[in-house]
Amino acid sequence: MSHFNPKTNRKFTIRDMKRSLETIEYQKNTEALAKFAKALGHPTRIAILKHLKNQSCCFTGDLVDVFPLAQSTVSQHLKELKNVGLIQGELESPKIKYCINHDNWKIAKALFQDFF
Repeated sequence: MSHFNPKTNRKFTIRDMKRSLETIEYQKNTEALAKFAKALGHPTRIAILKHLKNQSCCFTGDLVDVFPLAQSTVSQHLKELKNVGLIQGELESPKIKYCINHDNWKIAKALFQDFF
């Protein structure tokens, strides 16, 4: 079927452009890998993980001292890493202590190794 585009003064043809409305089913491991990859998609998060890997645990304020970022920015990066499970936080009022979640760290490492 041909159509006319008045903005370009050209005819264009719509071919059989079918789009599926069905959801794509991914393997559980593929979804987990994508979540880990998305969380690691910011250089600051990678730097935070490298720092935490060399510490047993540390507080948000400690990370603010290490990275030249506002505390709210560091907290947002920590939240993203915690949501995906790469780190865990423990409330030690009035502070939160963060450390690597070693179980999920091993899972992420295995998924990335399998992928590459």
